[in-house]
Amino acid sequence: MSAAFLAGEVAGRAVPVVAGVLGAGGVAVAALPSRVRMRAELRRRWRTWALAAPLFLGAFFLGTAGTFALAACLGVVAVGEYARLAALPRGEQAVLAAAAVALPGLAWAAPGALDLRTAGLLLFAATAIALFSSDTSTGFTRACRTAFGLLWIPLSLTGLVLLGDTAVAVGVAVAFGDVGAWCGGTALGRAGPLSRPLSPLSPNKTWAGVLGAAAATAAALAALSAFSPTLWAAVLTGCVAGDLLESMVKREAGVKDAGTWLPGFGGLLDRIDSLLVALLATMVVTL
Repeated sequence: MSAAFLAGEVAGRAVPVVAGVLGAGGVAVAALPSRVRMRAELRRRWRTWALAAPLFLGAFFLGTAGTFALAACLGVVAVGEYARLAALPRGEQAVLAAAAVALPGLAWAAPGALDLRTAGLLLFAATAIALFSSDTSTGFTRACRTAFGLLWIPLSLTGLVLLGDTAVAVGVAVAFGDVGAWCGGTALGRAGPLSRPLSPLSPNKTWAGVLGAAAATAAALAALSAFSPTLWAAVLTGCVAGDLLESMVKREAGVKDAGTWLPGFGGLLDRIDSLLVALLATMVVTL
């Protein structure tokens, strides 16, 4: 049985689950009274979810060609946002953009080629421009930020191609986890021990949010018949660490959001930060 067929099968199981949650969420958001402070924001977020869900799931029905296209498109946009946050020159931006297409393409065409040789080429690509430009003031910083960007974005997104049906479950579970974290933080994070912030990097993220994310990710994986303690731990790690990781990058850059074009979220990185770490963690524990 091919990976493409399996991915399409899991995506098929995900469709009614996601559609049901989106439908219930749409009714709930539409029914919010006007006095609710976040009413407009929640409606914008729901519309973005309603558009993104079919695009994400639809890619898996097209097999590895579809997941390559999804990974490459997400990667090109995300590395553009990251390059602006990290203040990378055009040369390093070009390296990141090329890797955003090349790595998922390699995972599609020749997955066996993703080995230590690839890691060595990525390290050389991250450092070459700064090395040969003889940048004595910021060269090391440029190289480190480029290397981090290669690992965080293009390499993580190859998981959409390599993981097959598991990538569908991870993507859906991360989306549910983000919603669960918000619901848990709102309902339980106002007072008591669960209201403590996880990190100064993101004071609004509390242990109540972690509890909500844990419940939501477990429920999503179970609904897709994909639950295992290892996969659940990888997804939950992504939901928690991914948001804090992006917050760290944004705080050093001095911005609130990675962009302004995605309604309800800001930029693409603000939407897929958890997914990136979850995919990387899942590849570590499953491949």
